Amino acid sequence: MTSFPVHTLATAPEASRERLDAGRKAWGFVPNLQGSLAESPVALEAYDTLFALAAKMTLAPAERQIVFLAVSVENGCEYCAMGHTYLARAAKAPEAAIEAVRDGRVVPDDRLQALRAFAQAVVRERGHVGDAAVEAFFAAGFTRENVFEVVTIIATKTISNYVNHIAHTPKESFMSDPALAWSAPKSGRPLAA
Repeated sequence: MTSFPVHTLATAPEASRERLDAGRKAWGFVPNLQGSLAESPVALEAYDTLFALAAKMTLAPAERQIVFLAVSVENGCEYCAMGHTYLARAAKAPEAAIEAVRDGRVVPDDRLQALRAFAQAVVRERGHVGDAAVEAFFAAGFTRENVFEVVTIIATKTISNYVNHIAHTPKESFMSDPALAWSAPKSGRPLAA
């Protein structure tokens, strides 16, 4: 197995250190994802920039977290599924919605199910979802702006999910909480809902 370092402030390339320090200040520690991304200052900047832009979206914080979680589950990323479970709970997303997304079941809230279904369809179909999927998303009360916000979240999670798969990013200590545990389905593809 190819080994990728999880950089610290001391070992990171100089061009990544300021971003790692900002992550430490924001989270109280340097997340292992950022430590892995630090190998490429450009990749770290791309991820951090996209992740920060999510806070400016018109999607509500809980809705954004449902998209982050849905994309991570669709991509089978255990690190991000666990992290966004934590963040979705902090954003007050309904627990039933969080669990449904994690388990590949239909979300019991119609609006959040439409959001989750659209996000996962965009990932699965690589954007070729067709007009019917977009119209169903609109029918649930979402906007044209929200369509592209979902795409932006997908871009953010594509970076982190793929890096975690390639670098085998170690889980954070808080992820040892059994309430966050999640494993990608053995088939490699989450259940469709």
